[in-house]
Amino acid sequence: MSGSTPGGIFDSLKGLAASLVAIAHTRLELLSTDLEEERARLVSVLAMLFVALFCLGIGVVLLTILVAVIFWDSHRLFALAGLTGIFLLGGVAALWCARRRFRAKPRLFAASLGELSKDRQHLMDGS
Repeated sequence: MSGSTPGGIFDSLKGLAASLVAIAHTRLELLSTDLEEERARLVSVLAMLFVALFCLGIGVVLLTILVAVIFWDSHRLFALAGLTGIFLLGGVAALWCARRRFRAKPRLFAASLGELSKDRQHLMDGS
C-alpha cells in the first residue's frame, strides 16, 4: 500500500486523459491542415483548368474557321472532316489522361492516417 494511493491512480488517469486529448488535438490540427492544403490545391487546379479550356476553346474555333476559309474553294469538306477527327481524338485522349490522373491522386489524409497508426502502435507497445 505504500506506493499506491487513491490520489495516485486518479492522477495517473488524469495524466493519461490529458495525453490522449493532446494527441487528439494534434491529430485534428494535422487533419485540418491536410484539408486546407487539399482545398487550395483543388481551387488552383480548377482555376488553371478553366483558363486553359477557355483559351483552347477559342483557339480551336479560330483554327477551324481559318482552315475552312483557306480550303473553301478546293477541299472545304475534307478540311472540316479532318479537323473534326483531330479534335475528337484530342478530346478522347484528354478524357483518358484526366481519368488516369484522377485515379492516381494522392491519398487524402495520408499524413494524418500515418500519424494515427503510429500513435496506435505506440499505445499497443506501451501497454
